[in-house]
Amino acid sequence: MEETMGDPRTLGPWLRRFLADYIVTERCLARNTQKSYRDTFTLLLPFISAKVRKPADRLDVEDIHPSRVLHFLAHLEEDRGCSVQTRNQRLTAIRSFARFVASRDPARLAWCAQIRSIATKKAAPQPISWMTRKEMEALLAVPDRQTLRGRAEHALLLFLYNTGARVSEATRLQVDNLQIGRHRDKHALVTLCGKGDKIRQCPLWPRTEEALGELVRGRANGDPVFISRHRKRYTRFGVYRLVERCAARVPTLAARAITPHVIRHTSACHLLQAGVDLNTIRAWLGHVSLETTNIYAEIDLEMKAKAMALCDAAASGPDRPWKQDKGVMAFLNAI
Repeated sequence: MEETMGDPRTLGPWLRRFLADYIVTERCLARNTQKSYRDTFTLLLPFISAKVRKPADRLDVEDIHPSRVLHFLAHLEEDRGCSVQTRNQRLTAIRSFARFVASRDPARLAWCAQIRSIATKKAAPQPISWMTRKEMEALLAVPDRQTLRGRAEHALLLFLYNTGARVSEATRLQVDNLQIGRHRDKHALVTLCGKGDKIRQCPLWPRTEEALGELVRGRANGDPVFISRHRKRYTRFGVYRLVERCAARVPTLAARAITPHVIRHTSACHLLQAGVDLNTIRAWLGHVSLETTNIYAEIDLEMKAKAMALCDAAASGPDRPWKQDKGVMAFLNAI
């Protein structure tokens, strides 16, 4: 049963129901999406408060006026240096809130329509950044594996490259998600929980298995695999800082923006170069749609014709985490 509202004009109760109940229990949005929505209003409320000269806890719903939303979106791009994609993500959260309010208070349908009429911006596709095999190996060589900390950092970088995992998937990884030390004829595997809590499995290279085995020795099943020097689970920020710090020590990468997502792109491109079909790469990376994976077909011009031909055939293929075809095995054995 929904809580009884006080003054229906007051923004606070509406926002609490939206963030604490609606997107969590009704929409069941992914945790990262929930966090993104909260971050949007963390930025929006002080901005609106300053514009209307009222404390945030006294704001009314309609203080979120379309003109102020437009000014807020411009502020994100011009003052905070956000990308068009980030601007559009913030707008999506505000639109969703307006739709939520109007669905429960028909008197606000006109206000909702005005908010929802604010257009998203078209963004030029960002070029895919990835590393050559030589550059990736140089990045992996940066941590000092003579030290415990260096071996842990190397294991994390190697895991990101091996699996193409998202940062959130790596930071959430637990010991019982690993299947290592199995019989010789069985590849080591990792179970990843991706967007929308979609589960997939990826094979691990022997050297990744060895590095992770040493890392988790003596830990309980529910313990995190990757922990920082403070003995706590790695955060997103911590993983980004690790990658940036190591990339800064590789001469050919020092001037580039190298992030964990660049490692993810690198994994996909190297799979493609090894002859792995696009549907397998889609499942390997945890893409919902094959269209997302198709961007990698543009990376290697020598394989473009073959990859695009495989795309149509793979679109109706089985949804499998990986298959032991020549391309996959070449990729696994080449490492």
